[in-house]
Amino acid sequence: MPAAPSAAPARSSHASLKQPPAAERVYAHIKEAVLDRRYEGGTLLTEGGLADAVGVSRTPVREALLRLEVEGLIKLYPKKGALVLAVSAQEIKDVVETRLLVEEFAARKAVPASPQLIARLEQLLEEQRQLAEVGDLAEVAVKDRCFHAEIVKNAGNEILSRLYDQLRDRQLRMGVAVMEAHPGRIEANITEHSELLEAIRGGNAEEAAQVVRRHVSRVRVLVRGEDR
Repeated sequence: MPAAPSAAPARSSHASLKQPPAAERVYAHIKEAVLDRRYEGGTLLTEGGLADAVGVSRTPVREALLRLEVEGLIKLYPKKGALVLAVSAQEIKDVVETRLLVEEFAARKAVPASPQLIARLEQLLEEQRQLAEVGDLAEVAVKDRCFHAEIVKNAGNEILSRLYDQLRDRQLRMGVAVMEAHPGRIEANITEHSELLEAIRGGNAEEAAQVVRRHVSRVRVLVRGEDR
């Protein structure tokens, strides 16, 4: 009787756990640290230090640093390292102006709101409250940004949505900076988000736009340290 065919070798259970490429790991490590301000503006990063921190060789570190320089988060200095760029006054001004143009328009377009939008905004607001209670500033900033992005996405303009997505990194970085310097601003943000949600829920487009203007305009003042 012929022997039964041998079973195909089992696929390794670790296949799905394969790590991302080394350069991607370095990129993610640096970017996350810059956005949540573990690497603050003015910090000089070295290839050797980053290679040790992530556990890779220097080649993928160089690749990741080139990518981050294109994104405007660092400045490369040959034979010295990479300088984490501080948020400039001009950058703050540009981000706030762009946010106002996009978000005021989106707030008006959100009215009348669908039940799905209201439910999603309620969920994000509750998640932000919970994260604020445990003091996770980086994740509070993420939920803050998601709250606004949800309204922008709801406007149904893909070009504006893509433009808004390009602000993501700068928004997160500024958000963490504001909350570190002004801890009381966390609760104020949540209150203003509640006011925005209520204006949208109540069908008041102009009130929603006014709340956005007050809320976003505060960012410029606070990031520049002008609030007293």
